[in-house]
Amino acid sequence: MTAEFARRAIALLLLGGSAWAAPPLPAEAPGRSLGTVTCANSLCHGSITEWTESNVLQTEYVTWSRHDAHARAYTVLLEPEAQAMARRFGLKQPAQEAKECLDCHAHNVPETQRGERFHLADGVSCEACHGPAENWLAAHVAPEASHAGNLARGLYPAEQPRARAQLCLSCHSGNADRFVSHRLMAAGHPRLSFELDTFSAIAPAHHRVDADYRQRKPGADDGVQVWAMGQALAVSEMLAILMHPTRGRDGLFPELVLFDCHACHHPMSDRRWQPAPGLGAGPGVVRLNDSGILMLQAIAGQLDPLLGGEVQSRIAQLQLAVAGQGEVMLSARRLNALALRVADRIEQHRFDDADLRGIGLGLIDAGLRGRYRDYAGAEQAAMAIGSVLEGLRRRGALSDAAAANAALQALNAALADDERYRPDIFAQRLRVLRTLLAEATS
Repeated sequence: MTAEFARRAIALLLLGGSAWAAPPLPAEAPGRSLGTVTCANSLCHGSITEWTESNVLQTEYVTWSRHDAHARAYTVLLEPEAQAMARRFGLKQPAQEAKECLDCHAHNVPETQRGERFHLADGVSCEACHGPAENWLAAHVAPEASHAGNLARGLYPAEQPRARAQLCLSCHSGNADRFVSHRLMAAGHPRLSFELDTFSAIAPAHHRVDADYRQRKPGADDGVQVWAMGQALAVSEMLAILMHPTRGRDGLFPELVLFDCHACHHPMSDRRWQPAPGLGAGPGVVRLNDSGILMLQAIAGQLDPLLGGEVQSRIAQLQLAVAGQGEVMLSARRLNALALRVADRIEQHRFDDADLRGIGLGLIDAGLRGRYRDYAGAEQAAMAIGSVLEGLRRRGALSDAAAANAALQALNAALADDERYRPDIFAQRLRVLRTLLAEATS
């Protein structure tokens, strides 16, 4: 057990949540990283055509290098805007040399763990997701190789929803070690918008889910489970940052990136405040960005109505505490423990057609009750509904996939500009989707 592995496990236990022991992230794992070139041979994963007699495509490197934005994550740091952002933020080094940037724009392992053919310029490379290859590279092509054996040698279990969420969220959402702060956003960094299942699909995937894949990696292709796990762990990470003694503070203020952006970023003439359902906080109170928490409530409610009610109660307590009507740290700790309990349930649950419809209808009904007045909540809801509809389509449980897709496109069109977002238009388009989902249920 590495020190980082133990630290994460102990932290979870201290928070009163799950005892699941997170594997070390690839950048923190033992062993040397050998470089993308070790995977790129045409007889390995660099073939331009799929192999018909192999249980993997063998084209993984080509897909990554040609179509995946991760391959260009480092080169983005060389662009003028990134260079200007680093200067505005006050970094002493240019973006392509600064740890604050490299930790997410490259596989930034210590120099002592870089092989002779390792290059930071490879960006978010093979080993950034699959772990340092020194201990498993040769073994994973041996005739007797198995996926379980590869994992035992240090291959990162990216196919497992919980491990994938831990890895992807570490950059795309942030944690105590890697974090896009409000100050960094003010310096020019784009707003982080992420949902695990949606982004897994558009990466694009460089594997094919077939019978052999399912046999080697059971349960790895359940998109709704991936979505649900991503939401639960995103909530947990956000609350951990909120409670963090330094990450959660910025001088006199709390870390503002954890709050709803548009509560402050709108013209003073725009008197947009309306009471949030279920919360007693009045106008002028800056609310936490609860977009992921609202998704967690929908998930928990489908798994267990009592659990969903408990999540709803804890959400209200936390928002009221942020507004000065309670203890923030206590409320955050309790909700964090609950999020990890939900993650445990998600990990053991296999979502059936009724679950997908129930989650979809729950998300839509929350919007019709006014819960997506903020852009971030609507954005997460749209991506979640997309995952639900795709799950139903793949199972053959969506009677009119073309109509559902058209309605989903219209819903996403309502999110085209966050500064011109209209909750009433979003709600109108949710009603169309509700009719389609309700018809599929009946």
